[in-house]
Amino acid sequence: MKPLITPSDLVPALRGHRQILVALSGGLDSSVLLHLLCQLRADTGIALRALYVHHGISRFADDWLHHCQALCDGCQVPFIARKVQLTDSGKGTEAEAREKRYQALADALAPGEALATAQHMDDQCETLMLALKRGSGPAGLAAMPGVLPFHHSVILRPLLGFSRQQLEAYARYHGLSWIDDDSNADDSYDRNFLRLRILPLLRQRWPYFARSVARSAALCGEQEALLDELLAEQLQALVGPGGELALATLTTMSDARRGALLRRWFAYHGAVMPARAALQRLWDEVALSREDASPRLRFGEYEVRRYRDALWWVPCYTSQRDTVIAWASPFAPLSLPEGLGVLHFSADGSRVRPPRADEPVSVRFRASGNVHIVGREHGRTMKKIWQELGVAPWQRDTTPLLFYGEQLIAAPGIFVTRDGQGTAEDSWHLGWLR
Repeated sequence: MKPLITPSDLVPALRGHRQILVALSGGLDSSVLLHLLCQLRADTGIALRALYVHHGISRFADDWLHHCQALCDGCQVPFIARKVQLTDSGKGTEAEAREKRYQALADALAPGEALATAQHMDDQCETLMLALKRGSGPAGLAAMPGVLPFHHSVILRPLLGFSRQQLEAYARYHGLSWIDDDSNADDSYDRNFLRLRILPLLRQRWPYFARSVARSAALCGEQEALLDELLAEQLQALVGPGGELALATLTTMSDARRGALLRRWFAYHGAVMPARAALQRLWDEVALSREDASPRLRFGEYEVRRYRDALWWVPCYTSQRDTVIAWASPFAPLSLPEGLGVLHFSADGSRVRPPRADEPVSVRFRASGNVHIVGREHGRTMKKIWQELGVAPWQRDTTPLLFYGEQLIAAPGIFVTRDGQGTAEDSWHLGWLR
């Protein structure tokens, strides 16, 4: 019987992209995707590459790599392999492997190239059911979109409209060979449990169950897209130049509208969508805390802080209050700890006087006593200076301070002290690359 899938069926899902990187595992799904794209290449001239990510989890991983290499050699598709190391980060093997896999794919993407992955209708069904298990709202129940922004490009999922049964029929019709991952038989993984134990029963009772679930996911996606449109203008009005979210208007809204805007603010920052309970904690413990508090709530490697009647999305940095870094001549660029950037002397930046021969140069992150800065008549404590200049509390012990000996000279891009002020004839320019 002729397979239901044809290469031309993929054309709308590719959205005009002419350069495609295929995420290739060697399994049924990605093998069918590669074969279909190769057939399409003959007619349309699209450019293809394929990448295999070697996780090192299975003892067969090397064999799978060689299989994928041979598969690509046979159809003359340039092949890339990337090995990743799992570190037992506490996220779970599945989650960490997925994260490392997508990072490897992102790193391999060439300019103008889209990533094609082989998720199909049954995968969509599993994803929605896992979202139901987590108690997800419409955004989670929308499951996987056919196109998704990714890195500097997009992820395309051309097979979402087809079932695994259709993919297998195509593979057998064309005599394709593929790998069966031994871990797919381990039902201790939630997705495998659904695939092996639950979905066969549902399909036995309702043969078109997966198709109906995919339609529900698509409807949820449409509703979320509509909400995005309706709330986009209001969200834009509430978000400030630093990505902060103004609180005054939010306090007058219904819980439903406020929650929808908060979730879209998380999406604005590219953050993982928080659970409903986490959003409620954010509102109760951070947004509504007393005026003199400095509340925060952590989300992974970031935290939400409140400052000047707004919520801020802030990277979690370790305080550098006790850090002292000697900056020896000839003053090459200085890398700061914790990924805080690089200090350098250049043609632009804060103008400071050069150090004298007897003044050792160092970078610190706190200063004591009264400080006299250019543009202020009287000396002030650093706390007062930070407040007046609008430097947020979480930035105050991660902002580098230039010292000559024990004398504070400047905070790059923020202030220069009177003792550090340069002249038009004799000055250096201190810059801070972040």
